[in-house]
Amino acid sequence: MRITQGTFSFLPDLTDEQISTQVKYCIDNGWAVNVEYTDDPHPRNTYWEMWGLPMFDLKDAAGILFEVNECRKAFPNHYIRVSAFDDSHGVESLRLSFIVNRPSEEPGFRLEREDLRGRSMRYRLHAYATDKPTGQRY
Repeated sequence: MRITQGTFSFLPDLTDEQISTQVKYCIDNGWAVNVEYTDDPHPRNTYWEMWGLPMFDLKDAAGILFEVNECRKAFPNHYIRVSAFDDSHGVESLRLSFIVNRPSEEPGFRLEREDLRGRSMRYRLHAYATDKPTGQRY
């Protein structure tokens, strides 16, 4: 099951050249760019681990691509994404986010249903990856 989160997630994986083009677009718009990673890609897990600090003053996409590749070396079996934030309205607003690395095998999710009183039902997503402890998921 392929995780589909963020922009471009329904497309084939982006090449490094395509990643650089998207990062250049972010830089040209004055957005701060950062790199994040996780081994728990649950849709509600919006707070991934940051790889370094956000790159506020970076003017060259090669710097971001360097950090992406360093993160790939350190966490080859994790999800890695690039996010861009715009602070032009006084708050950091997410403008662009896309996955740049994913594990070779993506176990997916299970939909769990709970029957409640009065014929009501509650649904919950369970990530198969979380059956293993952090650091051993992939």
